[in-house]
Amino acid sequence: MSSVGMTPGSELTGKVALVTGGSRNIGRAISRSLAAGGAVVMVNTHTSVEDARDTVRLIEQAGGKAAMFIADVTDSDAVSRLVDDTVQRFGRLDILVNNAAVRRETDFDRITLEEWRRVLSVVLDGAFICAQAVLPHLVRAGGGTIINMGGQTGHRGANRRLHVVAAKGGLAAMTKGLALDLAPHEITVNCVVPGTVETVRGSESAPERPEYRRSLPPLGRRGEPEEVAAMVRLLCGPDGRYITGQSIHLNGGGFMP
Repeated sequence: MSSVGMTPGSELTGKVALVTGGSRNIGRAISRSLAAGGAVVMVNTHTSVEDARDTVRLIEQAGGKAAMFIADVTDSDAVSRLVDDTVQRFGRLDILVNNAAVRRETDFDRITLEEWRRVLSVVLDGAFICAQAVLPHLVRAGGGTIINMGGQTGHRGANRRLHVVAAKGGLAAMTKGLALDLAPHEITVNCVVPGTVETVRGSESAPERPEYRRSLPPLGRRGEPEEVAAMVRLLCGPDGRYITGQSIHLNGGGFMP
């Protein structure tokens, strides 16, 4: 595993971060990277409970501090409990990473209204509900950071993922509006947009297969979750305080807006 984004530091010492969908893949890398920067991390999951426990264990083994909380980000009452528990445990809240998502591939004519609504609900409703819930605490902290985890498909489109394309595109637009609304509170809001990244899901396409090679960006490889996490960590730290309202792409040259 790459060590990018895991370099021990202290720029986030005293900060508390909440990472939704923080148990696996990019979410786990973000949780670990923020903890390596000195932040205390609340790892949220809805279904990947054992993975979330493993993420907390990895953080603690590295000398960091973390906890986990099971909550569905589309349930406003559950999110309120998640945020309240975070603040009660750790005394404050400074960073929200909206990483929870549903990624599905379905032919357009087979997408049910239920599936459409579920994908948009987790990505868009979840980000909205979580941002509203953390806002009073970020204001009380004197400023903070919200990171929305976008997707390259939301900017360039993709076959059989209309619901995901719509949700991720909406998240990028939401980032701009939220950045303007929250700027007076010294809260920055950005959208980090990964391209193709080596994850458990992404690794299903074996490197030796021709289609895998054809899907690679100009740099000739897929990104690592830790490389995405390093950008999130930068935006949450002191070097990212003048960056807001942006969609920041990490894709090895695969998409150049």
